[in-house]
Amino acid sequence: MAKKYIIGLDIGTTSVKAVVFDRKGKVIAETEQLNTSFYPEPGFVEQDPDVIVSASVFVLKAVMEQAGMTAKDIISVGFSCAMHSLICVDENGHALSRAMTWADGRSSKQAEQLLKEKGLSFYEKTGTPIHPMSPLTKFIWMKETGFAPFEEAAYFMSLKEYLVFHWFNERIVDYSMASASGMFNGALLDWDEEILAHVGVVKKQLSTPVAPTHILKGLNPIVAKYIGLPEDLPFVIGAADGQLANLGSGAILPGEVAITAGTSGAVRQWTKSFRPNEKHETFCYMFTGDTAIIGGPTNNGGIALDWLKKTLNYSGTYAEFTEEAAQVELGADGLLFLPYINGERAPLWNQKARGTFFGLSITHEHPHFVRAVLEGITFNLYQIAETLERLAGPSEKIYVNGGLARSPIWIQMLADVFGKKIYMSESHHSAAWGAAWTALVALGEVSSFADIKENVPPGDVVEPDMARHVHYQKLYKKYAALAADIAKYFD
Repeated sequence: MAKKYIIGLDIGTTSVKAVVFDRKGKVIAETEQLNTSFYPEPGFVEQDPDVIVSASVFVLKAVMEQAGMTAKDIISVGFSCAMHSLICVDENGHALSRAMTWADGRSSKQAEQLLKEKGLSFYEKTGTPIHPMSPLTKFIWMKETGFAPFEEAAYFMSLKEYLVFHWFNERIVDYSMASASGMFNGALLDWDEEILAHVGVVKKQLSTPVAPTHILKGLNPIVAKYIGLPEDLPFVIGAADGQLANLGSGAILPGEVAITAGTSGAVRQWTKSFRPNEKHETFCYMFTGDTAIIGGPTNNGGIALDWLKKTLNYSGTYAEFTEEAAQVELGADGLLFLPYINGERAPLWNQKARGTFFGLSITHEHPHFVRAVLEGITFNLYQIAETLERLAGPSEKIYVNGGLARSPIWIQMLADVFGKKIYMSESHHSAAWGAAWTALVALGEVSSFADIKENVPPGDVVEPDMARHVHYQKLYKKYAALAADIAKYFD
């Protein structure tokens, strides 16, 4: 009997997820384990890489048990992972430091200085905006501060590289994860020697770049035995979660845009060439040797809503909380929210940015704040999308995934602000399905990445209210003007 199922392992910042799919993208089972982040000093955001590896083992075992399947049912496992993490590793592969995550802002001063010097020329070669999120600026911070793990390290890895090394004893990195480092030349598909020299790293300390279809075999016997998998089961290295979320939602043609709105968010579009933006507004990360993803990430998606819920001491569910926004009219009676509570990447690329409520009145109550926060998150995504359209052309079709996509009121708001139909997936596990599909491509089980468009279980299509769109356009102009004016006060 032919094997039926494929697993996507999605290593995110918030959690590690394992999802079992059939060949058509239908979810058979899913398991998730939350990650713990540490904040040892202001601006520091770290995770324990060994705990992440252990969580990955656990969720794979648990999802197989949940699905009631054995190894004979599984075709392969594909990897997806959050970008920009960095771990110092010794010659035996043991972590000398925790993983710095994308949210770690300790290198803010180094990013500012680099942008004044060689930053833009580095960006043109890598497609990675100069920002504390990237390993590039983290390396400079390590060098300038005499960070002991940096000076002792034999190797440097992302979380996915660390897991792959421990499971398969290979030091490799896929093109997209390498691109997100800020040191990978997108045109050459290799580490950039000038940038490496600038940060004080040599190529042998970094992993070998490979295509997302690279097949891994020889699973660590201890890991294999615990999960219940054969050591020769093919795993596929996959890519970063952003590229795979586009792939998994089917947004792979010109004019097709994917919006991810979870804790953070992003607006992304597939492109057939390496295309950094002249104004340093967007990222361009390679996927295969001749395709890339362009777009802009925001630090502030659901995290802003989570902050408001805690601040207001709201005891109900998130669904009940977001529905409070329906109690007030569009525009929240003049209350605007700039959602920069966690610094900001696109469109500002300023880690010092801070959130702002504008137009506050004594008449504003809980529902006004909920609506203003949801609208602020949406306006920020719209502003990023405007930038992307100037580079890649108008968006014709918008796909949405992520935790906020489960909120009906927010999805309708998104459709109304953009004035476009919003296409939902049946599953919100787009990155995991993209990882699983990449594995199918690598093993020759399907003919191409493009064929995924016939294998994304369709969800709802949300129609925009164009009268509300007109009103939102007026509000957005006010929002954009306010965002531009207030930016000079972030220091």
